[in-house]
Amino acid sequence: MHVEIAGTGRALPAAMVPSAAFDRRLGLPEGRVEALTGVATRAVCGTESQIDLAVAAARAALDDAGLAPRDISLVIGASAVPYQPIPATAPLVMARLGIADGEAAAFDVNSTCLSFLTGLETAARMLKDQPALVFSSELASRALPWDTAPEIAGLFGDGAAAAVLRPSAGSTARIAASLMRSYPSAYGACGIGAGGTRFDFAAEPKAFRAHALFAMDGKELFRLASRHFGTFVADLLARAGWTHGQVDLVIPHQASPAALAHMIRQTGFPPDRVVQIAATCGNQIAASIPFALDLARREGRVRPGMRVLFLGTSAGVSFGGLALEV
Repeated sequence: MHVEIAGTGRALPAAMVPSAAFDRRLGLPEGRVEALTGVATRAVCGTESQIDLAVAAARAALDDAGLAPRDISLVIGASAVPYQPIPATAPLVMARLGIADGEAAAFDVNSTCLSFLTGLETAARMLKDQPALVFSSELASRALPWDTAPEIAGLFGDGAAAAVLRPSAGSTARIAASLMRSYPSAYGACGIGAGGTRFDFAAEPKAFRAHALFAMDGKELFRLASRHFGTFVADLLARAGWTHGQVDLVIPHQASPAALAHMIRQTGFPPDRVVQIAATCGNQIAASIPFALDLARREGRVRPGMRVLFLGTSAGVSFGGLALEV
């Protein structure tokens, strides 16, 4: 698919919360949450909404691309957790950007932590003459099990990021390959059970409440990744026609500092070629990959002609990746 990323942007809420603040709130020894998670600080929304973050990131991406909202014909929301179950989040972001009724299509895709990659590939397949906007915006600090599992709750942070995609006529930029594989045998290892149709709030209020917080079996996810992720990456590289040494930069999902370290050991990519922001931003769910992408672009780590590999895992459980020649 001959497309290019024309612009990226990111947004954070104003408040940056160090792990020490959670130690004090929970009555834990100082340094305990950071020791459990590897995360030193993360952004947490106060008055900002998920839509505020999405619009700010989208405007930054449009400015980076030198485009106005009216230039966009497709808006794809790619967040793991929506603003509300119905309708989709993307039409509201489209409206807040000032794109007039009927001037663009807007819808959501959801593959949890891999949603941005799914949105990017969907946009690439739908592109015609006008650019598309893909955004991921997450309030990951909500619905966390602080009382029972601070080692899980302390991993997450809020944030948003977006990218503008357009046809790459006249350049060599392209998506060289994409791949996703799912392992639903571990479906229950990670998720929030309430909020959909599984539990009826009126008929089953206790069950609804019991499943309203995020839960994760880290050991099961680790075992699954250890068995299959290395082969998955090798197969993605083979699809792209790339060798391991030809990858210039790896932009992974920022699940946790420990997960990043394990991924580096498992895949053998040099640490200096892997974008790592989990320790300072936390796990921003679907926003983590585009957030890391924007940071890398603005630091000059992504340059024309480079081969960039996006990698991640998601609840469900799925492995996903995309090989991009920029």
